[in-house]
Amino acid sequence: MSLTPIVSRAEWNAARQALLVAEKEHTRARDALAAQRRRMPRVVVDKDYAFDGPDGPVSLLDMFEGRSQLIIYRFFFEPGVAGWPDRGCPGCSLMADQTAHLAHLNARDVTFARVSRAPQADIERLKAEMGWAGPWYTITDEFDVDFDVDEWHGTNVFIRDGSTVFRSYFVDARGDEALGSTWSYLDLAPLGRQEDWEDSPDGFPQSAPYAWWRRHDEYEADLDPWGGQLEEKRAATRQHARRVAGQAMS
Repeated sequence: MSLTPIVSRAEWNAARQALLVAEKEHTRARDALAAQRRRMPRVVVDKDYAFDGPDGPVSLLDMFEGRSQLIIYRFFFEPGVAGWPDRGCPGCSLMADQTAHLAHLNARDVTFARVSRAPQADIERLKAEMGWAGPWYTITDEFDVDFDVDEWHGTNVFIRDGSTVFRSYFVDARGDEALGSTWSYLDLAPLGRQEDWEDSPDGFPQSAPYAWWRRHDEYEADLDPWGGQLEEKRAATRQHARRVAGQAMS
């Protein structure tokens, strides 16, 4: 294997700064793409889909768990899939391993769930064996066919207005592979991260950056995770961003 050249620290810093320019452009392009995604039109879900959950039958509306947004990953765990009945699809399992703690999504009014055709007993067993958390339902009808996930994994995104459910977004193949972090899922969500720096349509709920952040076990607590130093945190972040931007431009 032929590795990259060995250089001095100064040369390495220069190469890093040159790359940082492209990385900043990539970040801005990603933000612009997320803004475009938030402006995607919606389509009404006009069928009553039925799923099995650990406590019995549920509808697509039930899967929101009272929140306004729902992200569903189609996990292949069923007869005919490699590893059945002991294991799920290797790629879907990798995806499950990289999914962040769901409390942060829930705090932004987003529910994340998985769906498969495996019976609930097998799903609950696999979750326990692999240490995976979060709701996971059994498909009982044509949901996977109707939402483009009957033959391949994919992530569907929904938003509701009262009891009316809309499909807002879909991604699969390599578009799925980078998902798993809180931020990657919020950038797919119809309302986005809901922070006031985002380019979102008028009327979208937004709050200041960091203000809503909590440790995953503190969202229900009435406390200030920043210890009264939130403004100092914001100021330090702005100063760091300006310094990095200046370095990238020099």
